[in-house]
Amino acid sequence: MKSDNAVAVGSETAKKNLRMRLGALWGFLLLMGPGIITSNVDNDAGGITTYSLAGAQFGLSLLWSFIPITFVLIIVQEMGARMGVVSGKGLSDLIRERFGVKITFYMMILLVVTNLGNTFAEFAGIAASLQIFGLSRYITIPLSILFLMWLAVKGTYRSVEKVFLAACVFYLAYVVTGFLVRPDWTEVIHAVAAPTIKTDPAFLIMLVGLVGTTIAPWMQFYLQASVVDKGLSVKDLKAVRIDVVVGSVLVSIVAFFIVLACSATLFKAGIKVETAEEAALALRPLAGEYCAWLFAFGLFNASMFAAAILPLSTAYTVCEAFGWESSLDKKFSEAPQFYGLYCFTIFFSGLLILIPNLPLISIMFISQVINGLVLPIVLIFMILLINDPEVMRDRTNGPIMNIISWVSVALLIALSAVTVLSGFLGLFTG
Repeated sequence: MKSDNAVAVGSETAKKNLRMRLGALWGFLLLMGPGIITSNVDNDAGGITTYSLAGAQFGLSLLWSFIPITFVLIIVQEMGARMGVVSGKGLSDLIRERFGVKITFYMMILLVVTNLGNTFAEFAGIAASLQIFGLSRYITIPLSILFLMWLAVKGTYRSVEKVFLAACVFYLAYVVTGFLVRPDWTEVIHAVAAPTIKTDPAFLIMLVGLVGTTIAPWMQFYLQASVVDKGLSVKDLKAVRIDVVVGSVLVSIVAFFIVLACSATLFKAGIKVETAEEAALALRPLAGEYCAWLFAFGLFNASMFAAAILPLSTAYTVCEAFGWESSLDKKFSEAPQFYGLYCFTIFFSGLLILIPNLPLISIMFISQVINGLVLPIVLIFMILLINDPEVMRDRTNGPIMNIISWVSVALLIALSAVTVLSGFLGLFTG
């Protein structure tokens, strides 16, 4: 009898422990989101185009670059997330407090202009991807504008985050495509294990492009603002760091498979493409209709996802800078500037794409140039703030972290300078 009781007690204890572990896991998962969402938006229309071109033009030779790119992304994103949970304030809010209104004002102008250009590029991606399925942009763009406005205005942070996390799942379309084209995995492993570095200018510019698509000024503002809006604090720092690492790794895996898919098909066939939608169409005769559709669907998902996040980042950043209410948990009447900026960015960018014969390339280059100008300033402010005890208390960078941070930022500034130069050249030669 005692034996039976002991077994029963042991069974109940085991069930209780299991429930506690599952509860702890669920609680941990609820804290995830800002890092995964911010990193995955980086695989937007422009990013997918860059990865497609990298695979189509240079085959597998650039695959190795995603290892150091992921490392740098983790470093920068961790600093932003840590600042958010420790200070409880967004990045533009801290910049205004520590460096003054004048500097913040001019930075906001640059960020709004570049985010408008970037959002415009996302609507171009939406239109192009759905045209592959035979849908007119004059139908799909107005519907997209209405959906994106409704999503933020009627939703809360939790509900909007769930939609964004669901969008992250659909990036798996590119991973599936990468397997369906049946690459030579021995060649893939060799390309990653034995890095190829060429002195060819085209190769180096593409390498810069891969790094440049990984990190943008808006990302730092959005990540920190979303951490604050979600209500995360210092006790959640471990989960926030894991969120950042997972997001950074996932975004690189998706990019890896886009390059892989285009290398195994377009590069081997010697087919040249200039855009992501051209890559999707070119996949049809080489890998089948299913692969082409998956690739096109991935482009639509990425463009739609980014077309929501970039305006949200703009609204967060500007409202924080000027002390206006900024939260998805507020009603429109409680945060009119926040929702007004969000809706204006979407409406204006979406409307532009409907204008016939608009110079798309020039607009994209201008936004790229401004991105390159603003990024070094933002990163320097971030490192100064992360080392300020008044902001970070006992969570400032240590000596090793500072060395890694400054070296990473120095490399990003150098690459940013190349991006600006190539942007200006593109304006004059495009």
